[in-house]
Amino acid sequence: MPETKSDASGDAISEVPQIVASDEQLMAAFSRGSTDAFGELFSRYKQPMFGFFRRRLRDPAHAEELTQETFLALLRASSHYEPSATFRTYIYAIGFNILRAHRRKSAFRAMFHGTQGGNREPLVRNTMDADIWLRDAVNRLERMDREILLLREFEHLSYAEIAELLRLPVNTVRSRLFRARTALRELLAAPASISSAKDLTEYEERV
Repeated sequence: MPETKSDASGDAISEVPQIVASDEQLMAAFSRGSTDAFGELFSRYKQPMFGFFRRRLRDPAHAEELTQETFLALLRASSHYEPSATFRTYIYAIGFNILRAHRRKSAFRAMFHGTQGGNREPLVRNTMDADIWLRDAVNRLERMDREILLLREFEHLSYAEIAELLRLPVNTVRSRLFRARTALRELLAAPASISSAKDLTEYEERV
């Protein structure tokens, strides 16, 4: 029998333990038409996805735009959702695809306008030196090592999730993450200042 207690009027109130639905359960419910389930997923993943894009783009407005695009893509794909992977891996895969499309569009605009860098976003100069050194050090890592490091340290994905997302063996993820952390420690031990706004701009474009 469920435990009961009385409110101020003396009426009995059942104490029913609340069960927190998993991401996968929420996505399954959403694919069946539950808008409440989508609202909960949006609440859980809006900030993580914004952080994912913000660490890879210079303009926070673009990061916000791509975050919205990710959830729109999730809406469109909901009827075809199959729980073959964790939801977290699923939504980050969508985010990766949207990020790649954004970079392809940026490269096309750069060629169309005949500029090497395209329509550059405003350069933010109020970053602390330590943050600039850290971002520059991360950027100096090999591209795949950098992605693995960001996914592990900032997005907090498990080794298995990273392996599935990047289509790598788990042991490769472990070894490359160790290599990335070691290289990053060495770079931070003797940080090199970014010598010019051009260097910083080129770095931000690649992140």
